Amino acid sequence: MKLNLGCGSERLAGFVNVDKFGTPDQNCDLELTPWPWNTSSVDEIRLHHVLEHLGQSVDIYLKIIQEIYRISTHGARIEITVPHPRHDDFLIDPTHVRPILAESFQLFSRQKCIDWQRRGISNTPLALYLEVDFETEHVSHLLDASWHAQLQAGKMSSSELSVMSQQVNNVIKQTQVVLRVVKNNV
Repeated sequence: MKLNLGCGSERLAGFVNVDKFGTPDQNCDLELTPWPWNTSSVDEIRLHHVLEHLGQSVDIYLKIIQEIYRISTHGARIEITVPHPRHDDFLIDPTHVRPILAESFQLFSRQKCIDWQRRGISNTPLALYLEVDFETEHVSHLLDASWHAQLQAGKMSSSELSVMSQQVNNVIKQTQVVLRVVKNNV
């Protein structure tokens, strides 16, 4: 099974299109857990401009992460696209309740958490606390049009742009992260 969670009006063929509102294939409030899908029953989950709207409360957000893990099969692909939290597209929408950075998903990697503990690094080992395990497979950024034009025109190098993205708003428009689910009991 493949789920397009928070689909809005973007219904995808081959997916069960799910949303709280409208007339998707299945109505579901993703902030209410447990979700209606069976454990280890989903091979792919797509959250396109959805996760930033969910889990204003830390407890609810972490339960959503646990539900994504619970319903996913070993090796399931999780594709998350979010507006970058330092872009006006994130800041202007009052329904955006949670900033999402690609690096935050490292906290849900069992391997990373064990390594951090071994090395005495104080990052919160959420993968261990929540009994989840996601590995980041791919991260990509969509640049704001003006910054993309400067890069294409050779007015900036990729390394200069990387530095700017840490210091200036509106450089990165959105981020896409692809995670893989790791379940050792397979």
